[in-house]
Amino acid sequence: MIRLFWGGVRVLGVLLLISSQLSLVQTAGAQSLVPGVVGTNTASPAVPETPPAEKVDQLIGLLSDPVIQSWLAQRALENGSSAGQSAQSGGGAALSTRLHSIKAHLQELTEALPTIPAQFERARNILMLEFEDRGILSIIALVLGLTVAGLGFDRLARMATGGYRRWMQSLPTTNPRGRLAGLAARFLYAMILIAAFFAGSVGVFLIFDWPLLMREIVLTYLSVGLITWIVLMMSRVILVPPMLGLHPSQEYRALPMSDARAGHWYLYVGINTAFFLFTGATIGILKTFGFDEPGRMLIAGVVGLVQLLLLLTAVWRRPEQVKTSGSGVLLGPVAISWLLTVFFVVLWALRVSGANIAFWLLLAIVAIPVIVMAASDAVDYLFRAPEDDSASLTPVTIAVIDRGIRCVVIILAAYFLANIWGVDVSGIAQGENTQQRLLRGGLTAVVILLAADFGWAIIRAIIENRLNEGRALLPDGQPAPLTPKQSRMRTLLPIIQNVLLAVIIVMAVLMSLSAIGVEIGPLIAGAGVVGVAIGFGAQTLVKDVISGMFYLFDDAFRVGEYVETGTYRGTVESFSLRSVKLRHHRGYLTTVPFGELGAVQNMSRDWAIDKFSVTVGYDTDIDKARKLIKKLGIELAEDPEFAPHVIEPMKMQGVQNFGDYGIELRMKMKTKPGEQFTIRRKAYVRLKHLFEENGIKIPFPTVHVQGGGGGGGEETDSTAAAQAAIARKMAAEAAPAKG
Repeated sequence: MIRLFWGGVRVLGVLLLISSQLSLVQTAGAQSLVPGVVGTNTASPAVPETPPAEKVDQLIGLLSDPVIQSWLAQRALENGSSAGQSAQSGGGAALSTRLHSIKAHLQELTEALPTIPAQFERARNILMLEFEDRGILSIIALVLGLTVAGLGFDRLARMATGGYRRWMQSLPTTNPRGRLAGLAARFLYAMILIAAFFAGSVGVFLIFDWPLLMREIVLTYLSVGLITWIVLMMSRVILVPPMLGLHPSQEYRALPMSDARAGHWYLYVGINTAFFLFTGATIGILKTFGFDEPGRMLIAGVVGLVQLLLLLTAVWRRPEQVKTSGSGVLLGPVAISWLLTVFFVVLWALRVSGANIAFWLLLAIVAIPVIVMAASDAVDYLFRAPEDDSASLTPVTIAVIDRGIRCVVIILAAYFLANIWGVDVSGIAQGENTQQRLLRGGLTAVVILLAADFGWAIIRAIIENRLNEGRALLPDGQPAPLTPKQSRMRTLLPIIQNVLLAVIIVMAVLMSLSAIGVEIGPLIAGAGVVGVAIGFGAQTLVKDVISGMFYLFDDAFRVGEYVETGTYRGTVESFSLRSVKLRHHRGYLTTVPFGELGAVQNMSRDWAIDKFSVTVGYDTDIDKARKLIKKLGIELAEDPEFAPHVIEPMKMQGVQNFGDYGIELRMKMKTKPGEQFTIRRKAYVRLKHLFEENGIKIPFPTVHVQGGGGGGGEETDSTAAAQAAIARKMAAEAAPAKG
């Protein structure tokens, strides 16, 4: 959700750039029509002929007159002052003109209110006069009959395509290709039903000859029915409401949505579309029956209020979205409902007040990001990971489709706004006046930003694909250990991704500024000076960044390796441009700047040799112990649990030392990094059991108390007497303590 939100913010920024350029061009064009303001598209004046010498001498004489010079200076001062005031008041004048036009429009609507009954009476008289023979009810019956005929043809098409429908339902929904094929099949089926409805309604009507006015009215309302039918069919393709009987419906939809929400939006999309088209067609026909423009706009405002209530009903009665685990939600359903309410009310107010440019601009600014986010949701949902063994689409393909849809939507929105605002799109490429150059530069900047976003999406998808490729799963479902190549990729690619993002942003901003006429040379020079100043003031930061580059180039460590450097040790978790994060084996995370690392000891690279000792008694047969240790090493190397991690089996190197109470034997083994500790612990346990089974004792310190007598009985008696004396002494020491 948060990712889609920021995607919508980017789209909104592009739309605002487009609208600002179009508004600037329109304002400049309007100002060029104001008397006294020189437009840039005026033709170049013709070069006059050379005046006679007498007139030139007369002009020089006049200019030499002090009175004339004083008058010219005063006029120049007055003209400069008036030009400055005009420039300062340009924005205020444009706003005043807008407000004045809105006020005049509202005044026209107020004046048209008393004339509405008379205009309805005139329209009724025209209808009665034109359809005196047939009657109005006959037209209504004809429209309804043709609509029913269209539905009948639709029914026949459904009966004829039963086999196709069964094949369409049999398409798999467990993999992206099956879902995409199902969507295309449903779209083709919808086109068949639309063609059938068209043939049964509009096609049947066009076969016969009708009076001109009747033909216009009936075709208008049949078009309303046809467009409504098209919207309903496309809604069925995308939403797959539960009324279609497809189970489970969620697997067939193009959007992640519950059955309740799909049914709700299918119903209210149909109701609002039918009402909007019907009332719009009726208001358009009213012009034929004598309604003037203010009267029709007043009726449109009242009808728009009903449309507003229908939209708000759809918003407030929508089922709550099912929350999934881990989904970030910026606003709650009630807050979203209030925001949509304010949005629709403002749209209605702009439409009624006649501010059509602001109406379409606000509609585009809100609707286009919603469409883009819905399209991104649909792409992610359709191309989600397969549930069977089939191959999934590559992230690059998904990114191309997602960004392609976004670019198409934004380009169509820009073209639509240009037509609404009356901008000549075809003449932009060839025009050389100021307005056309500004607009051409703005559109070029938009194209640059879209290309940068498109390229960044592809680069990010390629990097994510390289990071995730080859990650096999172990039988227990855990990811398999990384190979050296994969570990190297996971170390370098995030750094490369961040660097490429910074480069793309800087290049896109500079190219966009250059396209709209900003000189980027001074900006680059200023950035160089600022960079030098920052370099002197942030030497430690520069040291960290450069040191990190050399550590990465030297391949000193990778993500997932255990390293030790100075007082820091732990597993490398991630990098940034200036630091590395180390996870200690006890759990705490340490962020170490590259400049403070110093010498790095990598304990996870290639292999590890572990040496450890065990002590046996002086009466032990060393050769026998050596054979037992060698046998144990072979058993560990063949054990399925340890075999993948043992490079060279454990063996005895020899006698390391003669200790106080035993002989110290030295052993060695070669394993994969990090596995030596587990194998050593297992070896200790097995060695103990193995030595006990073969009569080899592991000595330990003991205390032996011996008396001075010669016989055994006397020695035992002396020991007992000594123990009794010790017990009496301890009891005597404890008695005062209790007292």
